[in-house]
Amino acid sequence: MTETMREFFENRPNLSTIIFAGKGGLGKTTFSAATSYWLAKQGKKCLCFSTDPQASLSDIFEKDIFGKGVQELAPNLYVLEIDADKRIQEYQESIRKQIMEMYGLDELPKEIDEYIKAAAAEPAMHESATYDAMAEIMASKEYDFYIFDMPPCGHGIRMISMALILDAWIDKITEAREKAQEYAEVISALKGKTAAESEDAILKELTEIREKLDFFRDTLTDTERTAFFMVLIPEKMAILDTERALKMFKDMKMELSGVIVNMVYPRSLLERPDLTDFLKYRIEMQRKYLDEIWRKFKPYIRAVVPMYDREPKGLEMIARVAEDLFSWTPDKEV
Repeated sequence: MTETMREFFENRPNLSTIIFAGKGGLGKTTFSAATSYWLAKQGKKCLCFSTDPQASLSDIFEKDIFGKGVQELAPNLYVLEIDADKRIQEYQESIRKQIMEMYGLDELPKEIDEYIKAAAAEPAMHESATYDAMAEIMASKEYDFYIFDMPPCGHGIRMISMALILDAWIDKITEAREKAQEYAEVISALKGKTAAESEDAILKELTEIREKLDFFRDTLTDTERTAFFMVLIPEKMAILDTERALKMFKDMKMELSGVIVNMVYPRSLLERPDLTDFLKYRIEMQRKYLDEIWRKFKPYIRAVVPMYDREPKGLEMIARVAEDLFSWTPDKEV
């Protein structure tokens, strides 16, 4: 029996982190907002947040919140749109400060400053800023639920795999630094210095980064606390994309929490005498792909949500989407 969205939440009382993933334009932001709204109405303190530079949450909530910190939009409903570029700039400044303090410099050498600027342009730096922001927010445990609107650049599973790779890399670097520190301690002893004076600041920094990554990885791979939902529409490419995502989850020995099927034209439209041929063919095409979706993803389907007559923006429409998302049952006609 298919477990609905409402049943999924009711059956997992320890859930605290919800992530919506999938290609851009399919409704991830819509369902992030709707889920946050619904949970807030249940009396849960929720933070809906995003690192998407396109400011999609600002768009759907119809309020400029990008880079402005946590905003309360309704009772129990808080929204945060993180400016990743700003976080990278802040991180650059902290690195400059650490280097100058570590080596007692009044000014940072030009070549080092240029290297820091170049490193900030790397795509991985944006992902690192995302990890840092997510870990910092979730570690605070200030909210009952953290609902994350995944950027359209990739699946949530990619974030976990990247975290695992970075964690392994830091393991190797830390091992090398620890070995180097052993020699440094011998040299310090010969020179009459204490071990504390020769403490490796870089090793300390790596350890802190690793602890943050470990927290991030452990939270996102804990199925009791974290749920990943894929959003798709009844079209071929979206189905193929979801199949690839399922394989990625299985390769990582993880489980996809569910699939939300979005933008479905109501079958009842076919009964209208004034229905255009264009819309008739669209509905028939969707019905074909809906059959395929049920055949391939039936155990994962948590809701089927209709196409609306207007853009799902503003709290009034978000409330409507939330109702459809959490009241859906497999026998409900769409």
